[in-house]
Amino acid sequence: MGDGDRPSLADQRDTETVYQPAEDSKLLADTAVAYTESGDWVLDVGTGSGYIAHRFGEETAARVVGSDLNPNACRQARDAGVSVVRADQLTPFRDGAFDVVVFNPPYLPTEPDREWDDWMETALSGGESGREVIEPFLDDLYRVLAPDGDAFLLVSSLTGIDAVRDYARGNGLTTMEAATESHPYEKLVVLHLRPTGAPDTR
Repeated sequence: MGDGDRPSLADQRDTETVYQPAEDSKLLADTAVAYTESGDWVLDVGTGSGYIAHRFGEETAARVVGSDLNPNACRQARDAGVSVVRADQLTPFRDGAFDVVVFNPPYLPTEPDREWDDWMETALSGGESGREVIEPFLDDLYRVLAPDGDAFLLVSSLTGIDAVRDYARGNGLTTMEAATESHPYEKLVVLHLRPTGAPDTR
């Protein structure tokens, strides 16, 4: 089969070009909304369908913004009533802007020859380590969090949870396991991150 005949990852997974909420989305939303107070500014990074941002809007009195690189996701989230910005992670947001940041990142370890170069790959693939999207997020998270802010990051045992926690600590963030959920092939963990001091200049 030539490259022109190769099915896209989206076709392989029988899904659309926007990641739809699953057990990981629900676990993250269930956990993070409990930490949110009236008037908080909340950012849902990689909002996808807008499910998590919509949960915040329905269940809290917070002010919620979603962001996503995928224009199809931005349209779908906007149609669901979410205020959304097309953005690459945290890049356009000002320092100290958010009281709560949530992120259900692409975390599946994927070999380069298994990449399909479509929007569903962008939503699911974490590169060879599973952390190639998570690490840039952690590099910039300290900057956009308010001094007493909270962030919630969904990670998987496939991603290397200890490696993620070590990387976060190197960026001036404490890490605690706020929730866990076991599945046949992985354990899902919601990491609760808080700023503690200046990040390392490694």
